[in-house]
Amino acid sequence: MHSAEWHVKGELAVVEDEELLLTVLNSAPVIDGNPTDALSGDGTRDWIRALGGGGTRAEGDLLRRVRDTLHALIRRASTDITLLEAALDHARLRPVPFAEGVTWRLEAPADEELAVRVILAWSRVNTELPHRLRACANHECNLFLIDHSRPGTARWCSMAACGNRMKARTHARKQRFE
Repeated sequence: MHSAEWHVKGELAVVEDEELLLTVLNSAPVIDGNPTDALSGDGTRDWIRALGGGGTRAEGDLLRRVRDTLHALIRRASTDITLLEAALDHARLRPVPFAEGVTWRLEAPADEELAVRVILAWSRVNTELPHRLRACANHECNLFLIDHSRPGTARWCSMAACGNRMKARTHARKQRFE
């Protein structure tokens, strides 16, 4: 069993969890019309190690399957959580007291810990920010965003990239029909 401190309510941990979640969700971007995948091929081991994992093939395979399952759930293309249940099967959060309160230690097999952290981050975002985790509105993009805007109306992974591109297309389409 491998373990990591899991500060459930700590501000820093929440930001780190969201960053991990988005990093994994956005690991299969479409670049210049070509699908890519950081979780397959050369560089996968280093990419996973940069996230704090061990970089094993089993870890990469599980992380890729979790990512793909979350993609389908977020896009509402599936409601199948079988893989998530299996990924969480050997994990547990153990309370650890300290002078200021309690922290939680995630205990999971080393090859599963990173995937478990991603699943826990996804669950926390869905619970604390309902309907704010979404796919980019640009259907040619394969990225996701967590909408922290006050009105909750963010639509694009990046206003500079997809937002401007989509607004320009809408404007051009309107100009053709006027």
